[in-house]
This record gives sequence, C-alpha cells and structure tokens, in this order.
Amino acid sequence: MFAWETVGKKTFKSLAPELFTPTKVLAANQGLYKGFLALGLIWTFFIDNNEWKFYISVFFLTCILIAGLYVGWTASKRILYAQALPTFFALILFYLKY
Repeated sequence: MFAWETVGKKTFKSLAPELFTPTKVLAANQGLYKGFLALGLIWTFFIDNNEWKFYISVFFLTCILIAGLYVGWTASKRILYAQALPTFFALILFYLKY
C-alpha cells in the first residue's frame, strides 16, 4: 500500500515500470481493503463470546472468499489458488471446530 512504487516494482516485475505511478491510488485502495479484512480477523482473537467470535470470523472469511472468487474469475485464475481455496478450507475447518 505504501511502497507500491518501490517494493511493488521489485515484486511485480512483469508490469511495466511506467504503470506504477498512475496505479498508485488503486494499489493503496486494495491495500487498505485487505488491511481492514486482516484487522477484522485479528479482532476475533479478542472476542470472548464464542457465538460472536464465530459470526465475525465467518463474515470476514466469507468476504475474503468472495473477493478471491471475483478476482479469480475476472483477473487471474492464480488468485483462486492463492486466496480463495485456502479461505474456503479455513471456513470448512472453522465450521468443523464450532
């Protein structure tokens, strides 16, 4: 999110270097979104009520799953394996636990 024009260039070598400045706002938006999802899941570690912990966890995991399915369908099939599939398994394991 904050290092799109520096670390982003090293990470995403397949993108042309001139694309990083015009897409900085898009990268920041995506980073902020993913940060909120991560914070939502971290929040569940501090919820004492197991019923609410379950609901909040399922909500944020479902958000991540839907985002992974959408990006996998519209942009890159690789995201299905990197984001959607692990989240799907996490939801299954979560349901088995509770």
